[in-house]
Amino acid sequence: MNNKAIAIAASVILALGLLSLGLCMRSGLKSFNDSQRTVEVRGLSTREVPANHVTWPISFKQVGNDLPQVYSAVSQTNDAIVTFLKNNGISASDISISAPQMTDLSTDRYNNQPIPFNYSVTSVVTVSSKDVDKVHALINRQGELMKQGIPISSDYSNPITYSYTDLNSIKPAMIAEATKNAREAAQKFADDSESQIGKIKEARQGQFTIEDRDNYTPYIKEVRVVTTLVYYLQD
Repeated sequence: MNNKAIAIAASVILALGLLSLGLCMRSGLKSFNDSQRTVEVRGLSTREVPANHVTWPISFKQVGNDLPQVYSAVSQTNDAIVTFLKNNGISASDISISAPQMTDLSTDRYNNQPIPFNYSVTSVVTVSSKDVDKVHALINRQGELMKQGIPISSDYSNPITYSYTDLNSIKPAMIAEATKNAREAAQKFADDSESQIGKIKEARQGQFTIEDRDNYTPYIKEVRVVTTLVYYLQD
């Protein structure tokens, strides 16, 4: 084989090599681009659950000029409230009495008006119970205490609170539902874009939130979680 034939053969081999390398690079770039195509979707799961714990602070005030008499009246009122609660099925272990808070009105230097009483004592009897239905029904009957002359006050610093504490029992099912909903959203996107869903690239579980269903039924809670998934897309 002469030198010219050898040169031609070498050129052909080099050209074939470059062509093969170009095809491989094109295939590699296409695979790389395909692997970077993703879709981010979110899946929601909600549950309505009844509260399983209630805290009911019963607050009242006694006023007077003789401090021992005021404290005596507070003690008697506490006893009357506890009796009312026990007579209506509330366990003694669910009842607590806070230390009374006394205010000496005569020492209020910012008050220039005459005061009818020197002392004001606030006491709070608290019911903390898992028997939500029973306590809720009794809350609606607290007017019976007023009929006994017990001056129950609306103390915004001690609101009635309902809570749900059994989140772990519903977590797995809610996460599964949120993940399923997220995948369905990803599938819809893939179908619309004539693609296929690949593997999960990233998954993020949002925080569970527990809120009142509405302002009128605080004893019914709405539990909510959002799961975020990122899927690879393939042609």
